[in-house]
Amino acid sequence: MFGTAWAADKAAQDAVEGKDHGFFADPALWVAVAFVLFFVLLGKIMWTKVTALLDKRAADIAKALADAERLRSEAVAAKTAAEKTLAQATAEAEAILGQAREEVSRMQARATTSLQNAIALREQQALDRIAQSEAAAAQQVRDQAVDLALGATRSLLREQVGSAKSQDLVEQAIAELPRRLH
Repeated sequence: MFGTAWAADKAAQDAVEGKDHGFFADPALWVAVAFVLFFVLLGKIMWTKVTALLDKRAADIAKALADAERLRSEAVAAKTAAEKTLAQATAEAEAILGQAREEVSRMQARATTSLQNAIALREQQALDRIAQSEAAAAQQVRDQAVDLALGATRSLLREQVGSAKSQDLVEQAIAELPRRLH
């Protein structure tokens, strides 16, 4: 750069002094040549760096696309596996629910049968108690009737029969009366 500036300065001084050295003496030409050389050299260096940078960028993009495609295929495979697992779990859950419903139906049937048996047993027990109570009440009524009949018979015989022999007969009849009534 300093060389170009010095040449331009020298050419300008020669032009002022009236020395014209021709076409190559013009500083604008040398500035233009230096400018073209600068951009050619710089362009070549920049071109290699830019192309290397673009190639690297293209490789990175290609790698990213390959990774994205790989991840996409993995995601599709994972989604398929998850859907399969979900379908299996749903089928298993439905089977479990079906079994649970069947078990509930069986348990309800057993409970109903058991309840009916328990009710029938309680009813039979109640009927047996009622029959026992009726039998006990009937026996109690008979016993009271016998006692009352004996008492009435004793008092009638005492009033009507006054002799000692009749007294023996009455005593004997009274003694046989409970055996005959029962």
